[in-house]
Amino acid sequence: MRLAELMFRGVPGNDLPETTWVTWRAAATRAMDERLGDDLAVFVVDHPEGGGRLVACGAGVVVPRLPNPHHPQGRAGYVQWMSTDPAFQRRGHGRAVLRAVLAWFEERGVDNVELHATAVGELLYRAEGFWHGTGGLPMRRRPWDPPPAARRTDREP
Repeated sequence: MRLAELMFRGVPGNDLPETTWVTWRAAATRAMDERLGDDLAVFVVDHPEGGGRLVACGAGVVVPRLPNPHHPQGRAGYVQWMSTDPAFQRRGHGRAVLRAVLAWFEERGVDNVELHATAVGELLYRAEGFWHGTGGLPMRRRPWDPPPAARRTDREP
């Protein structure tokens, strides 16, 4: 949870009250306990000096989707919680974790894999074969991340 929280706290807009982080940690721990080994896998890199501390992590989740003509099995993979402790960045740990997540998806026949990249992670993801893709512009609707009014182009004049 420490590394996932480190990643989330580094994303703009996540300057949340500490009570929100406490609630998130409890929910995330519960989800991990319930789903790990089922539709969820987490890969980690241990601290080189041991002690049970981790220096990098990443998770893969298999999510059901409705089939489409290019993807009749309707299952997709989503990469989450990719995070490397700042003291251990630029050493290949994130790449090793990402490759382990992708291998896990491949073993399960999941060939449609998505993720959301920060500016820091985008180069790694591009180097490992991710791109913006075709099939429509990715869009989202969520109350905690409203679109900036200045960037909205879908309003009537």
